[in-house]
Amino acid sequence: MREITDAEFDRIRGFIKQKLGINLSDEKKSLVQSRLASVIHEKGLDDFTQYFDYLQQDKTGEALIQFVNKITTNHTYFMRENDHFDYLRDTVLPYIYENHSKDRDLRLWCAGCSTGEEPYTLAMIIQDFFKEKPIAWDTQILATDVSTNVLKKAMYGVYPLESLKELPKNWTRDYFKPYDGENGQVSEEIKKHVIYRKFNLMDEKFPFKKPFQTIFCRNVMIYFDANTRDQLVNKFYDATVTGGFLFIGHSESLNHKTTQYKYIKPAVYRKM
Repeated sequence: MREITDAEFDRIRGFIKQKLGINLSDEKKSLVQSRLASVIHEKGLDDFTQYFDYLQQDKTGEALIQFVNKITTNHTYFMRENDHFDYLRDTVLPYIYENHSKDRDLRLWCAGCSTGEEPYTLAMIIQDFFKEKPIAWDTQILATDVSTNVLKKAMYGVYPLESLKELPKNWTRDYFKPYDGENGQVSEEIKKHVIYRKFNLMDEKFPFKKPFQTIFCRNVMIYFDANTRDQLVNKFYDATVTGGFLFIGHSESLNHKTTQYKYIKPAVYRKM
């Protein structure tokens, strides 16, 4: 199989920009070639032009799913940007408890959840907060990602023991169970609080019936251009209750000229 040409790469990165909002720089050309080479070989195609035609013509959606799983990079770990979790525990959850006690419905969305470390961390914080409360709440978290590969890993909930060392000792004791000599698995008690769904943030409209009190979308928008970020943040804003919070990555920021969210602290915004 010959190498990907500049024209073929431009067609493919235009496609992923349209479908996922992701910008692939020129430096990603070799990455695209290496990650898609096995698919081209598997499908018996001659080059990237034939692959692109196959991608566009497929009506089942399987080709797009495979494409997304090959191209997207997912890097996450437990307790990443830990100050956000402290702020959730100490400020956000008490606010929600005091101001949404009528319906007792916690609505938190983890967008771009990757392999599950973030939503499970959120679930453990929420479990600790609500388990001592006298009246039960609905505390399920919605966790979404565009990649079916990472969603499968997240739902399985198996992680290397080494990766659990940064967690509080009582969490590893109470919320994980042994899996084998090198891995632990999230307990069913925590798993039941997270609902995983495949979802593309580039969909024109979000399908949610109720707005969220808190949205985590961290280290996702770094892959988008400014216009795509602005459009997505506006959709997040519409999907947030008044008084609700948006958490983004510390390497990200919102354009204060185009968003109605108010800055609270680094990478934390609020709908006032």
